Amino acid sequence: MFEITKIKLDPKNVTTVGFCRTVSLCPSPKDCIGCFVCVWSCPYEARVPYKHRSDETVVIKIDGAQYEVSKWITLKRALEISGYEVGAFPGEGKVSAPCSLGGCYSCLVEADGRFVRACITPVKEGMEVFTNKESPALRIVHGPAPHSVGGKETPWGIKGDRSIEVAIWTAGCNLRCPQCQNYHVTYDNSTKPISPEKAAYVLTRARKIYRVDRMAVSGGEPTTNRKWLVKLFKELKKLNPDEKARLHLDSNGTLLTKDYIDELIEAGVTDIGVEPKGARLETFMRITGVKDKELASKYQRTQWEALKYLVDQYQEKVFIGVGLPYNRALIGWDELLEVGDKIASIKSDLQVVVLDYFPTFRNRSLVRPSPEEMLKVKEALNAVGLSTVIVQTSAGHFGP
Repeated sequence: MFEITKIKLDPKNVTTVGFCRTVSLCPSPKDCIGCFVCVWSCPYEARVPYKHRSDETVVIKIDGAQYEVSKWITLKRALEISGYEVGAFPGEGKVSAPCSLGGCYSCLVEADGRFVRACITPVKEGMEVFTNKESPALRIVHGPAPHSVGGKETPWGIKGDRSIEVAIWTAGCNLRCPQCQNYHVTYDNSTKPISPEKAAYVLTRARKIYRVDRMAVSGGEPTTNRKWLVKLFKELKKLNPDEKARLHLDSNGTLLTKDYIDELIEAGVTDIGVEPKGARLETFMRITGVKDKELASKYQRTQWEALKYLVDQYQEKVFIGVGLPYNRALIGWDELLEVGDKIASIKSDLQVVVLDYFPTFRNRSLVRPSPEEMLKVKEALNAVGLSTVIVQTSAGHFGP
């Protein structure tokens, strides 16, 4: 008898929004496999998990060895209970599944002769799985589109009254922010994925159409699929060999280990942004929705270490920007200043873009900070020693 997790509807929260029918689709609508995609992606939290006991099993083969597992689980879960390490960071474990939403395609394995996403694929009787086959680099991408402001990694001085860069947005994320500002991209598991070569081509074409020099990748969280992202920047560099071309990475920084940073910059990244979400662990967990304390601590530590490593090793080669989320319901004033102090201790003239988190997704009770409040945030961060602070407000951006 196996104890498994299944998902059920919570009638009091059901709406007609249809997000689960158009964007984040159930991979096994007839028989729930407890993948949690609907739990994490429903804006109204109308899906809730419950424990279920079942004696139904299937026999599968993994890398030639036979295993008996519960019938109602994902391939990812089958790998875990069969003794395979499934990594939360890109490159960790036998299979890496940082996102587990079906959007980033990092967890591709071969099953019955085709590559599938382990995080949302149900096991079935006789399934033959290989974890050591070279999988294609794929992921879901939105865009490209022009942008007149850019991201935290876009130098303030170049902003004007026309488009200054073109960007794509990648599906999938390792965080579960209740106020995800781009959730329709983050939780998309239904759009057809594309290769890094195709993404580089469409981004380069958009550069020519809009006559800009800056090409950016944002998300979701782009770093969840390391193989795809590194190949993307290599291909962009090949397609845009001119000195004016700038290749941006807009990241939350939680997966940016030192070796990953090295590989990305070697691949061609010229501008990079990270986004520390608080100085205290409880704040990080509140903002990101990550409930595993150990994993949250590792993510937060990686963010800050990534920022310091970028400054120590690459400040002369790469433009570095810092994103700082702000809403008084999420982070207190004292901690905001603590974050400012911490950034200033690394490098006081780093460009810091403060993002006014507004009500969206699951955190619709948030009150968007007024422009006046954001300007006070700017003054306070200037006062702790940060010289280049930009604040995003409902009335536009205010710079240094």
